[in-house]
Amino acid sequence: MKKVLEENVIPLFQEEQKPQDSAWRKSIPAQVFLNYFFAINYHINHSAEEAGLRNHVFFRQHTANVTEQDLQALTRILHNCWSTEYALRATAELGDETYLRNALHWTFPQAYYSIFAGLQAFLYTLGVKTNNEAAIRREAGRLVVKNAYPRAVGFYAAGAYPDFSIHRLPLAGYKPSLQIAGKEIEAQAQIGQFLRTTRKLTANAIRQQVQSNPATAIRSAKTGQILDKWSAQHWQQITWRMGYTTLFDLLSRLRISSTQKEIDRFVEAQIDFKLFHESLLSIVSYLNGLHESYVAQAMGLEQYRKLAAELPEHLRNSFVEQRLHQQVEPLFTEGPTLQLSAAA
Repeated sequence: MKKVLEENVIPLFQEEQKPQDSAWRKSIPAQVFLNYFFAINYHINHSAEEAGLRNHVFFRQHTANVTEQDLQALTRILHNCWSTEYALRATAELGDETYLRNALHWTFPQAYYSIFAGLQAFLYTLGVKTNNEAAIRREAGRLVVKNAYPRAVGFYAAGAYPDFSIHRLPLAGYKPSLQIAGKEIEAQAQIGQFLRTTRKLTANAIRQQVQSNPATAIRSAKTGQILDKWSAQHWQQITWRMGYTTLFDLLSRLRISSTQKEIDRFVEAQIDFKLFHESLLSIVSYLNGLHESYVAQAMGLEQYRKLAAELPEHLRNSFVEQRLHQQVEPLFTEGPTLQLSAAA
């Protein structure tokens, strides 16, 4: 009799807990995505001595012959970068969480394309004058490996699937949790996982591209048929196509999410949207500041000041001028003597 009674007892909160558990499980992908970008921002903010360009050799040696035509092109690219960041910041000013939740449809791609334009301006000063996203990310990967960026964002993944190697993140091998990072070990663990999953997606996309083309497909040595299953050796054959997986590849996931309707999962999730937006905006501001510094180094500080003084109305007395005074100018007025271009 006692056993029968126990089997019919319904815990008080069982019915209420089921939908909550279900909603929480559905929120996990969005929470993990938030964790990744929060971890990146956490890592940057807790790597203060390794996050700037003041003592950076690549920066000090960066020079360019910036012509009037180049100046006009750089101005257009930077205005695009800043206007996109302006739109991202305008969303933040509204501050309502419901609005921020639905704003992900455009804040995700805005964050990506603002950084993408700043990177494009930096590459332009290096003679890489293209707007092809894949080519720009590939060049960015090479620059990361060459230490063009501070160590705080100089991490990357390399190697063939599934044996990827993570560089410049010594704690990346630890298993991440589903919690927001509160320590450097957790931040690096989450960034490491983000690098691995992103590189895996890249590897699978390249495999599909290679195998769907009869001219490039890897075939069985015995039958000549296109292979459905790959060994480690087969994966190694496409590694050269992958380049390096860097922060810029991680950021490109924002663009992918917004175009493949994955965004709906985020809008319906139970996560801290305000924190997500703050993390994205902080990363955008930091990376844009780095690229602006490189452009100023290339064209000369005075020319860059002139460019910043002739901004469109919506950008005047804004974050552009603030970063100029707080991040760019100190690189030229304090610390080691920096090499300025002839255009200064």
